[in-house]
Amino acid sequence: MSEESNVRFTEREALFYHNTIRPGKIEIIASKPMATQRDLSLAYSPGVAVPVRAIAEDPATAYDYTAKGNLVAVISNGTAILGLGNLGALASKPVMEGKAVLFKRFADVDSIDLELDTEDPQAFIDAVALLEPSFGGINLEDIKAPECFIIEQALRERLKIPVMHDDQHGTAIISAAGLLNACHLTGRELRDVKVVVNGAGAAAIACTELIKAMGVRHDNVIMCDRSGVIYRGREDGMDQWKSAHAVDTPSRTLEEAVVGADIFLGLSAAGALKPEWVKKMAPQPIIFAMANPDPEITPPEAKAVRPDAIIATGRSDYPNQVNNVLGFPFIFRGALDVRATAINEEMKIAAAQAIAALAREQVPEEVAAAYGKNHTFGVDYIIPAPFDPRLMEVVSSAVAKAAMDTGVAQKPIEDFEAYRLSLKARLNPTTSVLTSVYAQVRETPKRVVFAEAENEVVLRAAIQFRDFGYGTPVLVGRTEAVRAKLAELGVGNPDSYEIHNSNVSPLVPEMVAFLYERMQRRGFLERDVRRMVNQNRNVFASLLLALGHGDAMISGLTRTFSQTMREVRRVLDPKPGHVPFGVHLMVAKNYTVFLADTTVNERPTAQELAHIAVETAAVARRMGHDPRVAFLSFSTFGNPMGRWVEPIREAVALLDAMDPGFEYEGDIAPDAALNPKVMANYPFCRLSGPANVLIMPGLQSANISAKLLRELAGNAVIGPMLIGMDKPVQIAPMTALAPDILTLAVLAAGGVVG
Repeated sequence: MSEESNVRFTEREALFYHNTIRPGKIEIIASKPMATQRDLSLAYSPGVAVPVRAIAEDPATAYDYTAKGNLVAVISNGTAILGLGNLGALASKPVMEGKAVLFKRFADVDSIDLELDTEDPQAFIDAVALLEPSFGGINLEDIKAPECFIIEQALRERLKIPVMHDDQHGTAIISAAGLLNACHLTGRELRDVKVVVNGAGAAAIACTELIKAMGVRHDNVIMCDRSGVIYRGREDGMDQWKSAHAVDTPSRTLEEAVVGADIFLGLSAAGALKPEWVKKMAPQPIIFAMANPDPEITPPEAKAVRPDAIIATGRSDYPNQVNNVLGFPFIFRGALDVRATAINEEMKIAAAQAIAALAREQVPEEVAAAYGKNHTFGVDYIIPAPFDPRLMEVVSSAVAKAAMDTGVAQKPIEDFEAYRLSLKARLNPTTSVLTSVYAQVRETPKRVVFAEAENEVVLRAAIQFRDFGYGTPVLVGRTEAVRAKLAELGVGNPDSYEIHNSNVSPLVPEMVAFLYERMQRRGFLERDVRRMVNQNRNVFASLLLALGHGDAMISGLTRTFSQTMREVRRVLDPKPGHVPFGVHLMVAKNYTVFLADTTVNERPTAQELAHIAVETAAVARRMGHDPRVAFLSFSTFGNPMGRWVEPIREAVALLDAMDPGFEYEGDIAPDAALNPKVMANYPFCRLSGPANVLIMPGLQSANISAKLLRELAGNAVIGPMLIGMDKPVQIAPMTALAPDILTLAVLAAGGVVG
């Protein structure tokens, strides 16, 4: 099922996304040093000859000396691309790249997409079989039925590595997990339920086979295709895969089949299930309407006639989303980690049961906080949220254990507790939190003021903010100039955007009165204030926020941070008792480092340093991390001593007195704070591991460090994020791209920072 089937965007935005920075969505990065001649000699000739000989002597060592054990090929011939049909191998490449990205994002599985230009099943099978030495697993994708059945079965028989056609089994596993929980809630047993499956393609047949393997009786399942019920004796439109699910039944149409049915599984077309038919289903009917992008029946339509129904769809804007991303990354993760020779039925069932069990567990506080709601098991929560970080350890562990129990694991896991901990360490919790914040903001849309709406980069971010469902962009600029730019960027109806022009806004008198009251004792006449309101976009935008016409504000592209901050501060104050400051995030594969203060306070006092540490630690916690705070210095525990070390030591003493509830240490140099080997020289150090919150001693070092990181690390740096203002305001760097601005806008709207 689609991950975000309800998200809207223009064709131009989609093409821009795939083309910006560099074409496509993937690149290859070396995992070993490549800086010196010695590095190159080890990586290639002559050093590479050593692992070559080792693998020739013992093929199993390929998993030790190459990337094979963490490498999955995503392979398609483009004959069934999403809901678009047969558009060919080359057209499927963006989808396969996307699947490769999801493998990496959710389960740290490296993946390469391969598009095979053939519709001949045997040619496809032969080509993939020849690739077996290269990969640890094969994910087949977007191959039409019935060829997909032939291809997958043949490859599973020929290859000694896991093979799975996700269009079939991914949907089957997630829907089976939901069905387990729906039956649990309604007091049903799988062996007793009557099921109607509408659709007889790859996913529908896989779903049917899996639920039968889990206990649903063959004669209790009626499958329908475009010609009606698949019954014993039917000849038209039949093949061996449909015939396997034919049953004796007098029903000949879907309408007749659903009478008295407990469960409807839809993998067909929008509107296929009529509300009047739903009325005739059994009490507390279970309806999985999984057609994409529009379901066989929408939840409101079904609930209108059957309020007692439990409903799931493939869409993220309704409860109970059947989303393949809950399954395939973690199924392959578990299979790879035990070097499984196959993904068998028992492994699929284990995955379904693990996903179902996770939905029944109490959602941890940090997960609930990240999503902005407390998910509770019930009719609207029978499937876990797609970005629940616990999926990695729960599902992968279950799959690995099932592989061991069924004898397909070549490298059994000896310590499952250690394995689960290693799974948690593979991913950076920041990425999950950021993703969940986006979902949260979509559920509770906000009004965000974009102060520089005549700038194309800003306007592109504002368009995405609205199109992706995060809320209403409040645009500040000259009306006609903004509308012209919107049209230029492909917006069909520029008049649909809310634009505020300071020269003609009816809000100006109220704004002038508000600001004059603040500024009249700071040397400003009323005409000075009016000029500011009319001519200064940051002042005007800040007043929109102050007077309740927006929930958050973003600026910074057309003026320096310090100038923008001065203009904002004329209107908005810090939170009572707070010191405003900036935080940069450096986001790597499995860790995040928070740098503060990188933007505001030139030479913070000990009290300010302590305050910045406490507030940055709180941000780290909201991002899913246990804070380990290091007060950085050129000095490490007094060596060498200098005039600027004393405020750092005083800040540490202040934290000692308040017992803030997190680890902290200082004065300490960056290498001692981040490198465990250097830290080991100081056994008295209070940090249990490398620091993840770095409190900089002053603005010079902080700002220089942050900008160096941004230039050298690029997309791995987020920020600066402005913390401590009474209203959510973010000031982007002048070099920011539209995705940077969008991220800051969503973070501000979601209340994660600010």
